[in-house]
Amino acid sequence: MYAIIQTGGKQYRVEQGMKIRVEKLDGNVGDLIKLETVLMVKDGSAAVSGVVSAKILETGLGPKLEIFKYKPKKNYRRRIGHRQPFTLIEITSIS
Repeated sequence: MYAIIQTGGKQYRVEQGMKIRVEKLDGNVGDLIKLETVLMVKDGSAAVSGVVSAKILETGLGPKLEIFKYKPKKNYRRRIGHRQPFTLIEITSIS
């Protein structure tokens, strides 16, 4: 049994017990959450709608990305860094 969920503007194919990194969600570590936007639940040969529950395992920042802008001969240089926040969740049930 698997489900297609949407969170943070992206779609994920998840199964029970699976751990995935998604865009930052509200909640603390250890909280149980329900993912509201479930596009499809596939159980055997039938495709139905359902509810997906997950547990927040970790929150943090992803790897640092460096943005460097440069224009030759104009003495223009800009260096910017960015770390995208994420939430690691474990799918506990699909119903």
